[in-house]
Amino acid sequence: MDTIKICTENKPLMIAHRGCSGVELENTNAAFIAAGNRSYFGIETDVFKTVDGKYVVFHDETTGRLAIDDLTMKSSTYDTLRSLTLLNKYTNKKDRSDLVISDLSEYLSICKHYEKKAVVELNTSFTEQDMDEICEIIEEIDYLDQAIIISFNLDQLIYLRRKYPNQPLQFLTGARMHINWLNMLKDHHIDLDIVHTALTKELLDLCHANGIKVNVWTLDDKERAELLATWGVDMITSNILE
Repeated sequence: MDTIKICTENKPLMIAHRGCSGVELENTNAAFIAAGNRSYFGIETDVFKTVDGKYVVFHDETTGRLAIDDLTMKSSTYDTLRSLTLLNKYTNKKDRSDLVISDLSEYLSICKHYEKKAVVELNTSFTEQDMDEICEIIEEIDYLDQAIIISFNLDQLIYLRRKYPNQPLQFLTGARMHINWLNMLKDHHIDLDIVHTALTKELLDLCHANGIKVNVWTLDDKERAELLATWGVDMITSNILE
């Protein structure tokens, strides 16, 4: 398996969605390493807090889509979640012992080893204390200056902006942007991470005119990606495009 290459004069920065998840099982160390060994600018992941107060990376609220055991992430212990063997995406069997739920520190260490930006998506229910703890973990790896923190919760990002004036932040949205949102992003120096189907050339130009960088998610169509690249989009988050 390999990625699908896009070719365009403008070269947006490419973000590997949940690692190189078109090649390896999403949000596993295997997917992060696969992205690390390729030309990606950054590696994106999702963070969950376990019931005993530790942090792992996983997207869904429950484990059933990727594992035989269907556990609720927020009500499971760290050791229980880490003991699960996830299903091989190609065989749908538990035939690879390396496919397990990754620890946040493991993900960050892989990003640092391969010199990739760590694009960390916060769970929207995280408290300020949770966010402080996550940033402390990133700082322990000495990688906060190489991290981009993203969230669908604008209040979380505004809190982080007050605490970290220079931290790259991106507001996630699956809808067209209202002008009031754009003003808030501009006021707080927060960039935009928008579903690619909601992005127009006019919106992209408006963002750039206001100093707002634009990342699009999750774009796996080669022709659409090459079109957005000609528009001048700053970043593309993809499962398979490189």
